[in-house]
Amino acid sequence: MSGNEAVARGAYEAGVLWASAYPGTPSTEILENTAKYKEIHSQWSNNEKVALETACGASIGGERAFAAMKHVGLNVAADPLMTIAYEGVNGGLVVITADDPGCHSSQNEQDNRNYATLGKVLMLEPSDSQECKDMFKLAFEMSERFDMVVLFRMTTRVCHSKSIVELGERQEPKIKKYVSDKMKFAMLPASARLRHIAIEENLEKARAYAETSPLNIVEYNGDNKVGIITSGISYQHCREAFGDTVSYLKLGITNPLADNLIKEFCEKCETVHVVEEGDGYLEIGVRHLKLDCTGKELITCQGELTAEIVKTSLTEAKSEPTYDFPQLKDIPARPPVFCAGCPHRGFFYSMSKFRDKVVGMGDIGCYGLGWQEPFNCEETCVCMDAGTSTTIGMANALKNQDDTRKPLGFQGDSTFFHGGFTGFIDAVHYNTNAILCILDNDITAMTGHQLNAANDTGLMGEPVHKLNVTDMIYATGIDKDRVAVVDPMNQAEMDGALKHAIETDGLQVIVTKYPCALLKWDIQQRAGRHCVIDADKCVGCKMCMKVACPALAFDDGKAHIADPAACTGCGLCMQNCKVGAITKVGE
Repeated sequence: MSGNEAVARGAYEAGVLWASAYPGTPSTEILENTAKYKEIHSQWSNNEKVALETACGASIGGERAFAAMKHVGLNVAADPLMTIAYEGVNGGLVVITADDPGCHSSQNEQDNRNYATLGKVLMLEPSDSQECKDMFKLAFEMSERFDMVVLFRMTTRVCHSKSIVELGERQEPKIKKYVSDKMKFAMLPASARLRHIAIEENLEKARAYAETSPLNIVEYNGDNKVGIITSGISYQHCREAFGDTVSYLKLGITNPLADNLIKEFCEKCETVHVVEEGDGYLEIGVRHLKLDCTGKELITCQGELTAEIVKTSLTEAKSEPTYDFPQLKDIPARPPVFCAGCPHRGFFYSMSKFRDKVVGMGDIGCYGLGWQEPFNCEETCVCMDAGTSTTIGMANALKNQDDTRKPLGFQGDSTFFHGGFTGFIDAVHYNTNAILCILDNDITAMTGHQLNAANDTGLMGEPVHKLNVTDMIYATGIDKDRVAVVDPMNQAEMDGALKHAIETDGLQVIVTKYPCALLKWDIQQRAGRHCVIDADKCVGCKMCMKVACPALAFDDGKAHIADPAACTGCGLCMQNCKVGAITKVGE
């Protein structure tokens, strides 16, 4: 099993009854696999805050529950996390954070272990798939035993690497009766002050447990000249680098830290290295105990660790730790591109014609590829949902410097539901001089086609109410003549909508409606449809190549369809051909 699959299995065996999440790599497959266990109610939420809040409700009501998200998602969910930590639990509550060292699919490398101490929650860190399953089960027991929320911290390698997992049986869910207790579950100043006292007491109980917990493992090897304190995937890298030649303290519980266990280990080893990806979280804990160790002066805080980096860092003298992305050495660059038939290609090709008239302000999704050649349309990208709200401030800044360009913010339908609608409301409220584009492709595409509020089926196959993006837009009271709904593959229509929006003062909204090219139901509908290029008519002008479709190629002075199976027959290249050399077949 992968780590994500193992966590889902652990939830099943632990008797979990509620699971919620917002998709985000590397965490996405956790809920997708949990949904296979029909005993667990699993559902996608519109954002991570909602996912955690629904899980809070289930926990307070007496069910074992968890919410899953990637590391930046915990920023969205931080508000409920900080307060449910004070309240504690009824049924066990676990929050999964899947961190992404190396920025494989993320906008930063933040180390969410810091949330554990900030929020005063328990934290467990598995290092392989078996530990993912076993620790996840134990997380619910610990949550209920100590009346605390558990942060279950994974990383990309743990989430996606596979190893053998020994399975167990499902525990019968023990639903705890909900009893009204406003001093525990209603956090107002009078109750919050008392709960803060309680959570500090619970942390001390958990610290005593950590001292003897089997999740913290000591391995003394050789003469104990060198000892390594580590956790999670970093333990595996250390093991690969040094084997049994050094001693290890592998911490499975990383908040609260087992102070006495750490002291004992350091006293028995001549030299102690703290090896961890990201921030010096464990190092700070060790140094707080006034113990000597090496840490971030040797081990880089950038990117992912590997066995090679660990070994080199601890055995070769360097002036400072460095990170040179060794996994990318001697590998040809292969930047991601829009899929053949992707509707975002039509939008960005049209937008690129107006680059000098707009400031492109992006968001988190496949459309982030509009940043690169040949479109060069995305100039800013802050965080998920910011594609609408950042335009408000930018519009004011441009106005104050007599810059006539218009901010153009864009985001997908799933991002609009996630939290983009909140910024959209402000833009309408203040009649911001900007263009807001909702790229509606009927799915949450970037993370692998998870269903969202625009779909009529839930994660477990149940029928649900379908929402409409344009209905939500009109619900703000915006004048309908300020809203254009267009087909982005129709360049005349797309160009016209952008030109009108640029030339018209005040807020203008464009909704592009075209399905993701990889949707299975759309693939079935267009079966056999593709474009062909008449070599005799082609004059080699390369106009069709400007759309940067991976199904197109140019050889010997002529354009051709490199792979008819890849071509979706969207017709974008055909609209660019001025000599009529491209036609569609199979319609």
